[in-house]
Amino acid sequence: MTFQPTLPLSGYAGWTVLKRTMPNQQAAFQSNTAIKRDEAYFREKIGKIDTAEQLVADRRLLRVALAAFGLDNDINNKFFIRKVLEDGTLKEGALANRLADKQYLKFSAAFGFGDFTVPRNKLSDFADKTLAQYRTRQFEVAVGQQNDDYRLALNAERELPALAQRTISDDAKWFTIMGNPPLRQVVQTALGLPSSFASLDLDRQLDVFKTRAKATFGSPSPSQFAAPATMDKLVKTFLLRSEIVATASAQSPASMALQLLRT
Repeated sequence: MTFQPTLPLSGYAGWTVLKRTMPNQQAAFQSNTAIKRDEAYFREKIGKIDTAEQLVADRRLLRVALAAFGLDNDINNKFFIRKVLEDGTLKEGALANRLADKQYLKFSAAFGFGDFTVPRNKLSDFADKTLAQYRTRQFEVAVGQQNDDYRLALNAERELPALAQRTISDDAKWFTIMGNPPLRQVVQTALGLPSSFASLDLDRQLDVFKTRAKATFGSPSPSQFAAPATMDKLVKTFLLRSEIVATASAQSPASMALQLLRT
Protein backbone atom coordinates (compact mmCIF):
# COMPACT_ATOMS: atom_id res chain seq x y z
CA MET A 1 0.00 0.00 0.00
CA THR A 2 1.64 3.26 -1.16
CA PHE A 3 -0.92 5.74 0.26
CA GLN A 4 0.22 7.57 3.39
CA PRO A 5 -2.29 9.73 5.31
CA THR A 6 -1.23 13.23 6.32
CA LEU A 7 -0.83 13.25 10.10
CA PRO A 8 1.13 16.41 11.00
CA LEU A 9 0.44 16.18 14.74
CA SER A 10 0.15 13.47 17.38
CA GLY A 11 -2.16 13.01 20.36
CA TYR A 12 -5.65 14.47 20.53
CA ALA A 13 -4.61 17.56 18.53
CA GLY A 14 -3.56 15.32 15.66
CA TRP A 15 -6.82 13.42 15.92
CA THR A 16 -8.86 16.59 15.40
CA VAL A 17 -6.81 17.36 12.28
CA LEU A 18 -7.35 13.83 10.96
CA LYS A 19 -11.11 14.02 11.51
CA ARG A 20 -11.33 17.41 9.81
CA THR A 21 -9.39 16.25 6.74
CA MET A 22 -10.72 12.69 6.52
CA PRO A 23 -13.12 13.15 3.56
CA ASN A 24 -10.31 14.43 1.35
CA GLN A 25 -7.83 11.86 2.63
CA GLN A 26 -10.26 8.99 2.09
CA ALA A 27 -10.93 10.20 -1.45
CA ALA A 28 -7.18 10.24 -2.14
CA PHE A 29 -6.86 6.75 -0.67
CA GLN A 30 -9.66 5.35 -2.82
CA SER A 31 -8.05 6.73 -5.97
CA ASN A 32 -4.90 4.72 -5.25
CA THR A 33 -4.09 2.46 -8.24
CA ALA A 34 -3.44 -0.64 -6.14
CA ILE A 35 -6.77 -0.28 -4.34
CA LYS A 36 -8.62 0.19 -7.63
CA ARG A 37 -7.03 -2.93 -9.11
CA ASP A 38 -7.93 -5.05 -6.09
CA GLU A 39 -11.51 -3.83 -6.22
CA ALA A 40 -11.82 -4.52 -9.94
CA TYR A 41 -10.46 -8.04 -9.48
CA PHE A 42 -12.83 -8.71 -6.59
CA ARG A 43 -15.86 -7.51 -8.55
CA GLU A 44 -14.93 -9.66 -11.52
CA LYS A 45 -14.19 -12.88 -9.63
CA ILE A 46 -16.20 -13.07 -6.39
CA GLY A 47 -19.54 -13.97 -7.99
CA LYS A 48 -17.94 -16.99 -9.67
CA ILE A 49 -16.83 -18.56 -6.39
CA ASP A 50 -18.98 -21.54 -5.36
CA THR A 51 -17.17 -22.94 -2.31
CA ALA A 52 -14.95 -21.93 0.59
CA GLU A 53 -12.21 -24.08 -0.93
CA GLN A 54 -12.24 -21.98 -4.09
CA LEU A 55 -12.10 -18.74 -2.12
CA VAL A 56 -9.06 -19.70 -0.02
CA ALA A 57 -7.31 -20.99 -3.15
CA ASP A 58 -7.39 -17.50 -4.69
CA ARG A 59 -5.01 -15.51 -2.49
CA ARG A 60 -5.88 -12.16 -4.03
CA LEU A 61 -9.61 -12.64 -3.50
CA LEU A 62 -9.06 -13.99 -0.01
CA ARG A 63 -6.86 -11.02 0.91
CA VAL A 64 -9.61 -8.54 0.05
CA ALA A 65 -12.30 -10.66 1.72
CA LEU A 66 -10.35 -10.98 4.97
CA ALA A 67 -9.35 -7.31 4.96
CA ALA A 68 -13.02 -6.31 4.72
CA PHE A 69 -13.53 -7.89 8.15
CA GLY A 70 -10.25 -6.84 9.75
CA LEU A 71 -8.83 -10.36 9.52
CA ASP A 72 -5.84 -9.50 7.30
CA ASN A 73 -3.35 -11.36 9.49
CA ASP A 74 -5.04 -14.70 8.79
CA ILE A 75 -4.13 -14.72 5.10
CA ASN A 76 -1.78 -17.69 5.57
CA ASN A 77 -4.14 -19.69 7.82
CA LYS A 78 -6.03 -21.20 4.90
CA PHE A 79 -7.17 -24.39 6.62
CA PHE A 80 -8.52 -22.43 9.58
CA ILE A 81 -10.34 -19.90 7.38
CA ARG A 82 -11.82 -22.65 5.23
CA LYS A 83 -13.10 -24.39 8.36
CA VAL A 84 -14.67 -21.15 9.64
CA LEU A 85 -16.44 -20.67 6.30
CA GLU A 86 -17.56 -24.26 5.76
CA ASP A 87 -18.97 -24.60 9.28
CA GLY A 88 -21.17 -21.56 8.76
CA THR A 89 -22.97 -19.97 11.69
CA LEU A 90 -26.32 -21.76 11.95
CA LYS A 91 -25.12 -25.20 13.04
CA GLU A 92 -24.65 -26.00 16.70
CA GLY A 93 -20.95 -26.10 17.51
CA ALA A 94 -19.88 -24.19 14.38
CA LEU A 95 -16.32 -22.94 14.79
CA ALA A 96 -17.20 -19.27 14.24
CA ASN A 97 -19.71 -19.43 17.11
CA ARG A 98 -17.07 -20.78 19.48
CA LEU A 99 -14.39 -18.20 18.77
CA ALA A 100 -14.07 -15.21 21.11
CA ASP A 101 -13.39 -12.82 18.21
CA LYS A 102 -16.81 -12.34 16.61
CA GLN A 103 -15.33 -10.94 13.40
CA TYR A 104 -15.04 -14.56 12.29
CA LEU A 105 -18.76 -14.96 12.90
CA LYS A 106 -19.51 -11.91 10.75
CA PHE A 107 -17.13 -13.15 8.06
CA SER A 108 -18.68 -16.61 7.88
CA ALA A 109 -22.24 -15.26 7.98
CA ALA A 110 -21.49 -12.77 5.20
CA PHE A 111 -20.45 -15.51 2.77
CA GLY A 112 -22.91 -18.18 3.92
CA PHE A 113 -20.96 -21.13 2.49
CA GLY A 114 -21.89 -23.35 5.41
CA ASP A 115 -25.44 -22.03 5.85
CA PHE A 116 -27.08 -21.90 2.42
CA THR A 117 -27.20 -23.96 -0.75
CA VAL A 118 -26.33 -20.85 -2.75
CA PRO A 119 -23.72 -18.72 -0.93
CA ARG A 120 -24.35 -15.03 -0.34
CA ASN A 121 -21.45 -13.92 -2.53
CA LYS A 122 -23.77 -14.66 -5.47
CA LEU A 123 -26.03 -11.75 -4.46
CA SER A 124 -25.91 -8.70 -6.72
CA ASP A 125 -24.97 -6.27 -3.94
CA PHE A 126 -22.39 -8.50 -2.24
CA ALA A 127 -19.35 -6.94 -3.92
CA ASP A 128 -20.52 -3.39 -3.19
CA LYS A 129 -21.09 -4.09 0.51
CA THR A 130 -17.85 -6.01 0.98
CA LEU A 131 -15.72 -3.48 -0.87
CA ALA A 132 -17.21 -0.62 1.16
CA GLN A 133 -15.99 -2.40 4.29
CA TYR A 134 -12.65 -3.12 2.61
CA ARG A 135 -12.06 0.55 1.79
CA THR A 136 -12.96 1.66 5.30
CA ARG A 137 -10.72 -0.84 7.05
CA GLN A 138 -7.80 -0.42 4.66
CA PHE A 139 -7.84 3.32 5.22
CA GLU A 140 -7.67 2.57 8.95
CA VAL A 141 -4.70 0.26 8.32
CA ALA A 142 -2.92 3.07 6.45
CA VAL A 143 -3.57 5.43 9.36
CA GLY A 144 -2.38 2.80 11.82
CA GLN A 145 0.95 2.44 10.07
CA GLN A 146 1.70 5.96 11.27
CA ASN A 147 -0.33 6.09 14.49
CA ASP A 148 -1.87 2.92 15.86
CA ASP A 149 -3.92 4.81 18.46
CA TYR A 150 -5.77 6.59 15.66
CA ARG A 151 -6.51 3.29 13.96
CA LEU A 152 -7.92 1.93 17.22
CA ALA A 153 -10.01 5.08 17.66
CA LEU A 154 -11.41 4.89 14.12
CA ASN A 155 -12.30 1.25 14.64
CA ALA A 156 -14.04 2.05 17.93
CA GLU A 157 -16.04 4.86 16.31
CA ARG A 158 -17.33 2.37 13.77
CA GLU A 159 -17.85 -0.71 15.92
CA LEU A 160 -19.02 0.56 19.32
CA PRO A 161 -22.14 2.50 18.22
CA ALA A 162 -23.25 -0.53 16.18
CA LEU A 163 -22.73 -2.82 19.17
CA ALA A 164 -24.50 -0.35 21.46
CA GLN A 165 -27.67 -0.60 19.37
CA ARG A 166 -27.80 -4.40 19.20
CA THR A 167 -30.75 -6.07 20.94
CA ILE A 168 -28.69 -8.10 23.39
CA SER A 169 -28.14 -7.68 27.12
CA ASP A 170 -25.67 -5.20 28.56
CA ASP A 171 -23.59 -8.07 29.91
CA ALA A 172 -23.44 -9.63 26.43
CA LYS A 173 -22.28 -6.28 25.04
CA TRP A 174 -19.56 -6.01 27.65
CA PHE A 175 -18.39 -9.56 26.96
CA THR A 176 -18.29 -8.71 23.24
CA ILE A 177 -16.04 -5.74 24.01
CA MET A 178 -13.87 -7.87 26.28
CA GLY A 179 -13.49 -10.48 23.54
CA ASN A 180 -12.56 -7.96 20.86
CA PRO A 181 -8.90 -6.89 21.43
CA PRO A 182 -9.04 -3.51 19.56
CA LEU A 183 -12.28 -2.44 21.26
CA ARG A 184 -11.09 -3.71 24.61
CA GLN A 185 -7.87 -1.69 24.38
CA VAL A 186 -9.75 1.54 23.69
CA VAL A 187 -12.33 1.09 26.46
CA GLN A 188 -9.87 -0.32 28.98
CA THR A 189 -7.41 2.54 28.42
CA ALA A 190 -10.16 5.17 28.56
CA LEU A 191 -11.32 3.75 31.90
CA GLY A 192 -7.78 3.92 33.29
CA LEU A 193 -7.38 0.16 33.69
CA PRO A 194 -3.92 -1.45 33.36
CA SER A 195 -3.16 -4.27 30.92
CA SER A 196 -2.81 -6.67 33.87
CA PHE A 197 -6.54 -6.15 34.51
CA ALA A 198 -7.25 -8.77 31.80
CA SER A 199 -5.87 -11.51 34.06
CA LEU A 200 -8.77 -11.14 36.53
CA ASP A 201 -11.79 -13.43 36.57
CA LEU A 202 -14.23 -12.48 33.79
CA ASP A 203 -17.10 -11.74 36.18
CA ARG A 204 -14.82 -9.48 38.21
CA GLN A 205 -13.73 -7.70 35.03
CA LEU A 206 -17.38 -7.21 34.08
CA ASP A 207 -18.14 -5.58 37.45
CA VAL A 208 -15.16 -3.24 37.16
CA PHE A 209 -16.02 -2.24 33.59
CA LYS A 210 -19.54 -1.34 34.67
CA THR A 211 -18.40 0.60 37.74
CA ARG A 212 -15.71 2.56 35.87
CA ALA A 213 -18.03 3.26 32.92
CA LYS A 214 -20.67 4.72 35.21
CA ALA A 215 -18.10 6.89 37.00
CA THR A 216 -16.52 8.09 33.75
CA PHE A 217 -19.42 8.36 31.32
CA GLY A 218 -22.52 8.39 33.53
CA SER A 219 -23.92 4.93 32.86
CA PRO A 220 -22.75 1.31 33.34
CA SER A 221 -24.33 0.30 30.02
CA PRO A 222 -22.40 0.05 26.71
CA SER A 223 -25.62 1.27 25.06
CA GLN A 224 -24.57 4.82 25.98
CA PHE A 225 -21.94 4.69 23.20
CA ALA A 226 -24.71 5.03 20.63
CA ALA A 227 -24.77 8.74 21.59
CA PRO A 228 -22.21 10.72 19.54
CA ALA A 229 -21.27 12.93 22.49
CA THR A 230 -20.47 9.93 24.70
CA MET A 231 -18.54 8.29 21.88
CA ASP A 232 -16.52 11.47 21.35
CA LYS A 233 -15.73 11.60 25.07
CA LEU A 234 -14.59 7.97 25.01
CA VAL A 235 -12.21 8.54 22.09
CA LYS A 236 -10.84 11.77 23.57
CA THR A 237 -10.25 10.11 26.94
CA PHE A 238 -8.59 7.12 25.28
CA LEU A 239 -6.21 9.28 23.25
CA LEU A 240 -5.30 11.53 26.18
CA ARG A 241 -4.69 8.61 28.54
CA SER A 242 -2.74 6.72 25.88
CA GLU A 243 -0.52 9.76 25.30
CA ILE A 244 0.11 10.10 29.04
CA VAL A 245 1.11 6.44 29.29
CA ALA A 246 3.43 6.74 26.27
CA THR A 247 5.07 9.87 27.69
CA ALA A 248 5.55 8.28 31.11
CA SER A 249 7.07 5.20 29.50
CA ALA A 250 9.45 7.31 27.42
CA GLN A 251 10.59 9.13 30.58
CA SER A 252 11.11 6.00 32.71
CA PRO A 253 14.57 5.49 34.24
CA ALA A 254 15.24 2.53 31.95
CA SER A 255 14.26 4.55 28.87
CA MET A 256 16.41 7.52 29.86
CA ALA A 257 19.39 5.22 30.53
CA LEU A 258 18.95 3.68 27.07
CA GLN A 259 18.88 7.15 25.48
CA LEU A 260 22.12 8.07 27.30
CA LEU A 261 23.80 4.90 26.02
CA ARG A 262 22.69 5.67 22.46
CA THR A 263 24.12 9.19 22.62
